[in-house]
Amino acid sequence: MAVTEVQLDEHVDHAAHDEHEHHGNFVTNYIFSQDHKVIGKQFLMAGIFWAIIGGGLSIIFRLQLGFPDLNLEWLRPILGGWITEAGKIDTEFYLALVTMHGTIMVFFVLTAGLSGTFSNFLIPLQIGARDMASGFMNMLSFWFFMLSSVLMFISLFISTGPAAGGWTIYPPLSALPQAISGSGLGMTLWLVSMVFFIASQLLGGINYISTVINLRTKGMSFTKMPLTIWAFFLTAILGLLSFPVLVAAALLLVFDRSFGTSFYLSDIFIGGEALPNSGGSPILFQHLFWFLGHPEVYIIIMPALGITSEIISTNSRKPIFGYRAMIGSLMGIGVLSFVVWAHHMFVTGMSPFLGSIFMILTLIIAVPSAIKSFNYITTLWKGNIRFTTAMMFSIGLVSLFISGGVTGIFLGNSALDIFLHDTYFVVAHFHLVMGSSAFFGMVAGIYHWFPKMFGRMMDEKLGYIHFWLTFIGVYLVFFPLHYIGIAGFPRRYYSFTNFDAFSDFADLNMFVTVAAIITFGSQFIFLFNFFYSIYRGRKATLNPWNSNTLEWTTPREPGHGNWPGELPTVYRWPYDYSKPGSEADFIPQTVPLSHTPESNLPHEAEEAKNEKV
Repeated sequence: MAVTEVQLDEHVDHAAHDEHEHHGNFVTNYIFSQDHKVIGKQFLMAGIFWAIIGGGLSIIFRLQLGFPDLNLEWLRPILGGWITEAGKIDTEFYLALVTMHGTIMVFFVLTAGLSGTFSNFLIPLQIGARDMASGFMNMLSFWFFMLSSVLMFISLFISTGPAAGGWTIYPPLSALPQAISGSGLGMTLWLVSMVFFIASQLLGGINYISTVINLRTKGMSFTKMPLTIWAFFLTAILGLLSFPVLVAAALLLVFDRSFGTSFYLSDIFIGGEALPNSGGSPILFQHLFWFLGHPEVYIIIMPALGITSEIISTNSRKPIFGYRAMIGSLMGIGVLSFVVWAHHMFVTGMSPFLGSIFMILTLIIAVPSAIKSFNYITTLWKGNIRFTTAMMFSIGLVSLFISGGVTGIFLGNSALDIFLHDTYFVVAHFHLVMGSSAFFGMVAGIYHWFPKMFGRMMDEKLGYIHFWLTFIGVYLVFFPLHYIGIAGFPRRYYSFTNFDAFSDFADLNMFVTVAAIITFGSQFIFLFNFFYSIYRGRKATLNPWNSNTLEWTTPREPGHGNWPGELPTVYRWPYDYSKPGSEADFIPQTVPLSHTPESNLPHEAEEAKNEKV
């Protein structure tokens, strides 16, 4: 007979510790913790902090774009001397705002905040492990990230300003400390911070891969792993292969900046004076950067796609459609992400033949992405859908992923990209398909696994308000930018008031800025809901979503070691929802096939005969 609720005695739920629990003080349990769940929460809190900073920076430069005549003197207490006597943002600091916004959101929020949180929290729980393969390395991973965060945060306050070369830090601007103020100490701190950040990601990635390969519980074959674990596993592989390339690129950049080398510099004149550098090429840096940069796009989005797979299946009360196809599409995305980097470089003067190769590969990568979208839609089709807040954000991700992905086909065409490159069309595309989609996946994961993280429920009504304001706001911000971009509106420009050709877009820019302010403001509804619910939220049941995966078989707030007593044994895949013949609409992975003869498929009936319970 199918189990309708994970059966754990009340005394087990309240058991303080088992033989695997680590006793210690506040510092060892919550600051320098080696418990994967605590480390996941640490990444989450850091990610939330950086999301507020990164989002706030975007609002400041949107004010400049939307209201170029607005006196921003009231920002002087925050920005200090970067507000000019005329009450405007300093032009060089405007570039720094754009640079730091991109850096923070791409690396610190959507990489560390998303993958660091859910890979840490869910991998051991969903594969039936006590903890990560190395708790010490896991702790180091977080504290390298914190060191990176501190350095990046300090760079916001130095007198010459933070890095101002764009989040891609292209040379020669980033390679010449004397070029602008943002190329000085701020750029040095940026580079050192990113080295520590990459060390953090490599330590974490090695741990994730080792844990998935070696610590799966009895019966947990690769084909019985949830799609979340597949996504985290493949994401870690991408990071392990691509992040070291950015370290190499940054190291050569440091040599050019400080030791007189010419890896990226040649025939440079500053103030009419020729610099001695010769023989280098800034295009070399672009190749190195984008060899990380494009896998980085999928390092950001793949965990969100895995989270969405789990939430959509659970709340549709249906098996995920095309489980093996979903795994294949994740693998295909992973492989292809390494061979399309130069589609960011169509305007660098590359050979048209080479450009056509990268164009074809870019269009091919749309196929596995389309497979995932199709599988999400068919899982939703005729499902008994429960519109939880997590489900709403997951469906929102699918919408953003499709609408943003379609515009990628335009940019993947080398002939069209020449006209659209470095316009707001590009900004709109990647903010929808990568930025906003990954953010929606992250928020969906927080709403869904909040009961397991904190033992309480978030408020659903506030969650609905948060979703609709964010969903509508994101489209109101980035849909108009496609139109502006097609019209030739270039990105990273400080002001357009002196360009008659762009005066017609003043009202649209104002509209986008107002929408951005409302969207950013709506995130404080989430923040209130999140922190209030940690302490005052309704207590969660052991399995509030009637889900099949192993994390819901632990006590409500599991200690270090996750399961009191023996580890669970897995008998089936994680998506046995609404199975014909079953009395309940879900069958957890821990229920033996021999206990559900009425709903077993032919191959499962054969497995049940050989089952040892």
